[in-house]
Amino acid sequence: MSTTPSLDPSVVQWSVPRAERGDRPVLVLLHGYGSDENDLFGLVPYLPDAFVVASVRAPLSPPWPMPGASWYPIEGLDGRDPAAVTRAADAVLAWIRSTVGESPVGLLGFSQGGAVAVQTLRVNPDAVSFAVVLAGYAAGGELPGDAVLAERRPPVFWGRGAADDVIPPLLIDATSQWLPRHSELRGRVYPGLTHSISQDELDDVRTFLNERLADRAGAAAH
Repeated sequence: MSTTPSLDPSVVQWSVPRAERGDRPVLVLLHGYGSDENDLFGLVPYLPDAFVVASVRAPLSPPWPMPGASWYPIEGLDGRDPAAVTRAADAVLAWIRSTVGESPVGLLGFSQGGAVAVQTLRVNPDAVSFAVVLAGYAAGGELPGDAVLAERRPPVFWGRGAADDVIPPLLIDATSQWLPRHSELRGRVYPGLTHSISQDELDDVRTFLNERLADRAGAAAH
């Protein structure tokens, strides 16, 4: 039986010092395959300042000579195994509990990190208030949280490039059916975009995140 990996708290990139975090909402960044916590942290200037941003490092090492870290294997017979994606989600949830506490967080993931963001939402809908999925997908299978999501329909932004040939079409098709049934989906396909992030997409993400801040302010007012 595979064990759940754990995230290294010493390599997390934070947008503000601990003393300045207070009760601000937390946005956790989940990088892609072969990358690390420094990659998506470069997006911080494009994100709303109201969020405390934490960029974490995936717990696994991909096969040599691939650099960086990975959330789950994508090579061999176990490539993109939903159970492995769930183990990665469990690791993210354990880190959230130990570092952030009980308040729900938002997740923003790219590629592998996007798949983990969706899976984390599925594993524990109470721990995640929304997800931003960039060039990612929803893993297959069924999880206990799926019924909760179908009822609550939390906000999810799913952006991908029309020229992205990295994520298999079958996964894209399955995700395009799964997300509308389990979330309040905001989706967009960007013409000409490959397996990357564009300025247009960042503008859409910022709008989406500002709407989540407005939701939070509205809930606090009531």
